[in-house]
Amino acid sequence: MFAQQTSQPIEVISDSTFIQTDDEFLLFEEVSDLDPQRSALLSAIVPGLGQIYNKQYWKVPVIYAGLATFAHFISYNNDLYHTFRNAAISNANGLGNPFDNIASSQTILIRNRDNFRRNRDFLIILGSVFYILNIVDAHVSAHLEEFNVNEDLALSIEPSIKSTFANGQALGASIILRF
Repeated sequence: MFAQQTSQPIEVISDSTFIQTDDEFLLFEEVSDLDPQRSALLSAIVPGLGQIYNKQYWKVPVIYAGLATFAHFISYNNDLYHTFRNAAISNANGLGNPFDNIASSQTILIRNRDNFRRNRDFLIILGSVFYILNIVDAHVSAHLEEFNVNEDLALSIEPSIKSTFANGQALGASIILRF
């Protein structure tokens, strides 16, 4: 506690390292008029609408093709699940097995039923992840519109010759990043 007290008065020295700013100085200048939250909300309401808001029209067919693919395979697995479930119930009740040529026993019917149900549930999870990625893509793309990219930033690969320790030379490639 006594280390903070001094017997001598403290001198305040004006130093040039302190930066004084005006109230009118802008710390952040917006480059884009896009609102990332609005883009994400639009994409959550209607998939692809956030990408249209971001003017990334080429992503909309990709999103709808992905959603249609998931919907098709979910429906396909769901239909086969119900078919095998009904066949297993029918076989258990002694009404016969409609799949005698494919599944000859009750255990095979139940195994097929469980496989198609598992596939359907897994595709529902993957479809939900795809839908969420659609929302995240719209949000991130709206943020990246504000990212300033100029021609001063360059990455290039150039050949290089380096000297070795035995007065020889080695031929190689250099990756050069210029700011």
